[in-house]
Amino acid sequence: MTIALLISTYNWPEALERVLESVLLQTKKPDEIIIADDGSTESTKEVIDVFRLKTHIPVKHAWQEDNGFQKTKILNKALALCESEYIVQIDGDIIMSPQFIADHIRISKPHHVITGSRASLTKEFTLEFLKSKKPIDYNLLRKNSPYKMNAARIPFLTPIFATRYKTKGKHRFYSKGCNMAFWMSSLIKVNGFNEDMYEWGHEDSELVVRLLKIGEKKLFMKFSGVTYHLWHKVSSMERKSINQTILENTVASGDFRIKNGLDKYLIK
Repeated sequence: MTIALLISTYNWPEALERVLESVLLQTKKPDEIIIADDGSTESTKEVIDVFRLKTHIPVKHAWQEDNGFQKTKILNKALALCESEYIVQIDGDIIMSPQFIADHIRISKPHHVITGSRASLTKEFTLEFLKSKKPIDYNLLRKNSPYKMNAARIPFLTPIFATRYKTKGKHRFYSKGCNMAFWMSSLIKVNGFNEDMYEWGHEDSELVVRLLKIGEKKLFMKFSGVTYHLWHKVSSMERKSINQTILENTVASGDFRIKNGLDKYLIK
């Protein structure tokens, strides 16, 4: 199984630099890294170019002009560059624990989509962490997250919670694009992310709805695949209600394949 690490980013090179540093600390490295860049300035490209000199892992940089929050569009463009069978997705403000990729591989199964959680960091620590040039200290990350349960790695508990935690009832579509994994073949079947959803909100859950419609099952990765979320100001939620309606329509629909998606970027 070949693994791609998909990282979305927008104009926060200081954070991306630290995220990429955590890639180098992985006990199991991805086979390729694909950065989905929603219109960042040249400073983000400079961070990526410097990182390329530190690793033999192929690094692909998908970029589009800054025309507002268009995460679904740049994710699809980035996925069109993917050569791997399995995608592990994070955001450009997520510091991965050293076992993150290995934990994702361990829980992965055919015909399953995975979602995990994150341990958010405080504002004060985030600002200091980004300013510092010291190597990542995971003990400090754990200490400075108020979400201790999300920062706990207890792998033998993961299989127990995988089918029980946020996989049924009102949580059955719950997912976070900052810690998520799926099969490329399944993504092609449902035509990727729904580009009718732009600005912030629900694009990851809407994808999960469609993956479940083709027979996928969802597993929640609890007590492994630990990530730390850098503090930042809350994104605009102007379209949250509109995206919520799109999500609800997808749930009610019999269709699993959206029209405005990945296929337009794939080589014919």
